[in-house]
Amino acid sequence: MTEEKEKKKVVALLSGGLDSQLAVRMMQEQGFDVSAVAIKTPFCDFDCGRGCGFEIRERADDLNVNLKTVYLGDEYIEMLKNPKHGIGAGFNPCVDCRTMMFDAAKKHMEEIGAEFIISGEVLGQRPMSQHAPSLHIIENESDLKGKIVRPLSAGLLPPSDAEKEGLIKRENLGMIRGRQRKIQMKMAKEYGIENPPNAGGGCLLTEPQFGIKAKDLFDHVETPTINEIDLLKIGRHFRLDEKTKFVVGRNKDENEMIKALALPGDILLEARDYVGPVSILRGDNAKYHIEFASSVTLRYSDAPKTESSIVSVKNGDSTQEVSTKCAEEQSYIKFRM
Repeated sequence: MTEEKEKKKVVALLSGGLDSQLAVRMMQEQGFDVSAVAIKTPFCDFDCGRGCGFEIRERADDLNVNLKTVYLGDEYIEMLKNPKHGIGAGFNPCVDCRTMMFDAAKKHMEEIGAEFIISGEVLGQRPMSQHAPSLHIIENESDLKGKIVRPLSAGLLPPSDAEKEGLIKRENLGMIRGRQRKIQMKMAKEYGIENPPNAGGGCLLTEPQFGIKAKDLFDHVETPTINEIDLLKIGRHFRLDEKTKFVVGRNKDENEMIKALALPGDILLEARDYVGPVSILRGDNAKYHIEFASSVTLRYSDAPKTESSIVSVKNGDSTQEVSTKCAEEQSYIKFRM
């Protein structure tokens, strides 16, 4: 009885989206033992509720792959301060970001003795990071020239080392290009992938409105903290001056999150007698904006628009009450991001 030949290993960058799942299935079909690496950043967290993770662990279980998660935190923020290859339409440093992701996958590849790395990237699908020159830059800068296989589009790309060495054959590789998803949906059905996730970003930095808030933060804070980045994800944001941010909650969940993110020195505001937002003033000049912030907080509450009402203002261990009227829209809308 002959011993079963040990499968060669590959590492997949798994986002949880359909394309990366298909890439894994294609390699498994060709006899490879696939392990997955999933990347978290402060702006693309599996648990952020924006669809970027697609229940990543469940996807890994469905694919029958081991999953390693890697968090890019401080180093990601440092990169975002001055991305070598610039930003996209939002505040997205896609080329530098993908390079960091492949670098993390490379470390795992070396640890487990895998042959190469795969991803679900499709040629021409993303305007910044998935056209041929960018794919080439990413390979070079992550020191993975010839070691990345993009199964869905590899038939349109130069041969990888794996293809040159006969580990994979070009006739088994895809030739998908662009943003159309008909082929992927057909493949999902063939591979039995149920409820395939919709196409979409997932990274908050690609969203234009979020990008405005992120750019403002990086313009005013030399090295933003995770707390400051988490605050970007909720509420209505206002830049009151060079040193002061004002954020107004939009619902009960956001109100609770604002309270949880409040730091010593932050000022919390809330209508005393009416349902409405929790607001936060943050910055060196915050105390000079209390009256204005109180009137805006009241404006977004259920308080009568023409009568004075009380706003509770919590500053550290002390609480004061400010009597004010609802702000006129023109007085605050100019500060909103």
